[in-house]
Amino acid sequence: MIILLTACLFLSGSLMFSYWLGLLGKKNLKAVGDGNPGALNLWKANGYKYGIAGVLLDFLKGYLPLLWIMGSDYGQGFFIIPLALAPIAGHAFSPFLKGKGGKAIAVTFGVWSALTGFEVTLAYAVILALFMAVNRSIFKNRYKSAQSDGLQVVSGMLLLSVYVSIRPFPAAIFWVWLGNFAILVFKHRFELKAWLKRSLGKGN
Repeated sequence: MIILLTACLFLSGSLMFSYWLGLLGKKNLKAVGDGNPGALNLWKANGYKYGIAGVLLDFLKGYLPLLWIMGSDYGQGFFIIPLALAPIAGHAFSPFLKGKGGKAIAVTFGVWSALTGFEVTLAYAVILALFMAVNRSIFKNRYKSAQSDGLQVVSGMLLLSVYVSIRPFPAAIFWVWLGNFAILVFKHRFELKAWLKRSLGKGN
């Protein structure tokens, strides 16, 4: 049963709503910005109405199925690890796009909202907002780029581990965080490599 549920949640996460909304608006998100078939590129390509719809749908595909799971016996113990990671992995490696899915940010927020009653979601949002404010304050938007955005997303998730560790969550929650962090690092690897290369280049 756990395998079937994991497969169902993976399928839910793999539904590329933002990409399909882009096609509905006659825009191929693969040809917009960094080519990410997610809500941010949908916003850029088709405007805020499409963008908000994309964010909401990507959030809900992680939130609603897992919320239902949390009310069952499978929402307890280490069963929750594959179930929570499945929607995130589904979006990141969607079979509908031949394994080349999105960055998995909105669905990450959805999963953590279901897991922790929005607690960790709020903490992550605050961390990202602080990173953004510091970036704007210090650099005055000089480094506003896909590289800096990717660094903030990954660094924010890394810092979130401190919050997850000090809160009295079940041990399985930390392993969900670890899997989520690994997926975000992989999906932002090109931005991180570009940022690192640029930083090392300036240091020489």
